[in-house]
Amino acid sequence: MSKEANLHVSGMTCAECATRIEKGLNKMDGVEEANVNLASEKTNVRFDPTRTDVSQFEDKIQSLGYQVVHDKAEFEVTGMTCAACSNRVEKKLNRMEGVSEASVNLALETATVSYDQETVSIPDLEAAVEKIGYKLHEKGDATEARDEKDQIVEDQTGKFIFAAILTLPLLWSMVTHFEFTQWMWMPEIFMNPWVQLALATPVQFVVGWQFYRGAYKALANKSANMDVLVALGTSAAYFYSIYLGMEWMAAGGTGMPELYFETAAIIITLILLGKLFEARSKSRTSRAIKKLMGLQAKTAIVMREGVEVEVPVEKVQVGDDIRVKPGEKIPVDCEVVEGHTAVDESMLTGESIPIDKQVGDEVIGATVNKNGTLLVRAKKVGKDAALQQIVKVVEDAQTSKANIQRSVDKVSSIFVPAVLVVATLTFLIWYFWVTPGNVGSALVPTISILVIACPCALGLATPTSIMAGSGKSAELGVLFKGGEYLEGTKDVSTIVLDKTGTITEGTPSLTDVHVEDMNEKEFLSLLAAAEKPSEHPLAEAIVDGIKQKGIDVSKADTFETIPGKGVRATVGEQEIIVGTEKLLSEENIPLDSSSGHKTRWEGEGKTAMLVAIDRVYSGVVAVADTVKETSAAAVERLHKAGLEVMMMTGDNQKTAEAIAAEVGIDNVLAEVLPEEKGKEIEKLQAEDKKVAMVGDGINDAPALATADIGMAIGTGTDVAIESADVTLMRGDLNSVADAVLMSRKTMRNIRQNLFFAFVYNTAAIPVAAIGLLAPWVAGAAMAFSSVSVVTNALRLQRVDVEAVGKE
Repeated sequence: MSKEANLHVSGMTCAECATRIEKGLNKMDGVEEANVNLASEKTNVRFDPTRTDVSQFEDKIQSLGYQVVHDKAEFEVTGMTCAACSNRVEKKLNRMEGVSEASVNLALETATVSYDQETVSIPDLEAAVEKIGYKLHEKGDATEARDEKDQIVEDQTGKFIFAAILTLPLLWSMVTHFEFTQWMWMPEIFMNPWVQLALATPVQFVVGWQFYRGAYKALANKSANMDVLVALGTSAAYFYSIYLGMEWMAAGGTGMPELYFETAAIIITLILLGKLFEARSKSRTSRAIKKLMGLQAKTAIVMREGVEVEVPVEKVQVGDDIRVKPGEKIPVDCEVVEGHTAVDESMLTGESIPIDKQVGDEVIGATVNKNGTLLVRAKKVGKDAALQQIVKVVEDAQTSKANIQRSVDKVSSIFVPAVLVVATLTFLIWYFWVTPGNVGSALVPTISILVIACPCALGLATPTSIMAGSGKSAELGVLFKGGEYLEGTKDVSTIVLDKTGTITEGTPSLTDVHVEDMNEKEFLSLLAAAEKPSEHPLAEAIVDGIKQKGIDVSKADTFETIPGKGVRATVGEQEIIVGTEKLLSEENIPLDSSSGHKTRWEGEGKTAMLVAIDRVYSGVVAVADTVKETSAAAVERLHKAGLEVMMMTGDNQKTAEAIAAEVGIDNVLAEVLPEEKGKEIEKLQAEDKKVAMVGDGINDAPALATADIGMAIGTGTDVAIESADVTLMRGDLNSVADAVLMSRKTMRNIRQNLFFAFVYNTAAIPVAAIGLLAPWVAGAAMAFSSVSVVTNALRLQRVDVEAVGKE
């Protein structure tokens, strides 16, 4: 059975890095598929655990010159008395799946653990150690831990400021050489070759050391990446300047030689500035995940041995009884064991009206208790909870690759070597033909090519858009299970909708009442009393509908069910018969005036039931599975988006057509059995239609799996329907339109990014080759090309929900 591992990899600088890691992992024995996402710096590996393991993936990644970043936690360990104790704890932790390294210090009574939080949690570590007789307590507050991306931004900011201070004098000396800036004053000292050397050297080898390190690792693994290009370009300018300086000294040190120190320093500084902006922007692409995680309660009041104890939500265990006061968030997924209240579930379902909850009902973690105090029992905690499942789906979507990304990766893998060839040819052409024997003139276009051609923007174009688009979709209640589904949804031409629970509410309700010659309130009161003892869904719908009208329901003195026909009851001295026309006919009750309303309502797909009181026909009521308020508007949106909309149901043709007419659907497939739904989808696909099936994920599973895109109507907790590619958490057909529109917007954004990145790289190389692009301008352009791509992707996070609804 296959397993999956998710690793956080640092050190990648361009698409070539991601491609190299991906190729290296895919060549390993036992690896079925490996995907690397440059933007999120995540690596997903599906593998056969009998042939390989995670530690081998980490060794492979490190051998390629990159680092696997682990979550790290420090613990206090109690109960240890000797070295054997510490060894035992250390071995136990190191053997746990998801733990890469654990070290236990007996003298300090501490343990330091590097682990993958997607595989193992801190409560899991604590529970494992407790099983062997010791106690593990996390040190400090988790909120004090620095976010890694924030640390990267801080480091890049420091490096940039240091580089900028040293580069500014060099830039000043260069600018004053331009004809239109010769009026500017410049200190003579800035032109001194020794001063320029002193300023450029720290920038080249202290600030720029990261490029040398990355280049060495890439070349050692017989590859090339952005670091190679930057290191080659800046080194050429720096060392050629030293060569010219030595010639100047040999000639007596008179005059001012034409040096290129400023070119190397400015390129490095501008690239750092671009990386700084890029890091800031990329940190925003994970906003959806942070926003989801921020919904979770931080603590819970747990009943321990009859005493209320406040504990971090991570410490809550299945079976714990939790007290939730009005206004507080439900900590984890629970069942109500005491009390009743209304719960705001809008964060999951989008439904703004609070839902009534009583004993036996389920409540979901992160939803808000509006009024009454509850005692709830934890049913799902940690990664099994609904919110964590949602986060996992979003993370998987952001980590996975769209098909377009795989094509880009192939281009990126050959791009850098091709650039090196072009740069070499350019140098040779300039040196031997354009400016024979002039190394400086040949170096300028060569350096420009090396710098301008860095494929950073190309590598970021797709993953940043996928991350931003899937994150925004999650905010709209649409969960794409992978980038390929986010990409594929845009091509859908036909939407097939299930009826029950998708277009309709899924539960019957009282819709119409007609009363003959008596008071309606009295009529309904007697009807409710007769139906209340029945367990039939239609009877329950009648009673609930009458209660909602504010009518008291009395108790029947006698009750009898007549199978397949109706019920008979007595209330006081009155006899009530409720049922089919056949039942009343058998009772010899005249029905002369009953046909009009009954026939019309049945034509609308409703179920009509006749009522006789004291053996006199007294009225008729209708019950139906009502259409959701938003269904008609959602179908109209789908039509406006150019999509064909069909309904497929197991219900009878008459009812199906009535529902379809009400919401504006033209094509109906009725009386289709669950096992036949998949075949109906195949028939549509045979007509060259790209089909999306929308259903509840249970009886529609065959159709969901067969369709090009399967969309499961979720309920907030049902976010892991395996047969669907997209989960619509809010149970609203508008989410179908949202999914299609967000897919189209995301893919349009990706195409914009790729066009800009690819055209930029390919168009700029010839310009640089003919000497029309200064190296420092090339550095600035390269740096900001990545920023522009990421910034464009972030526009997806600013998509207005209302605008999506109207499009």
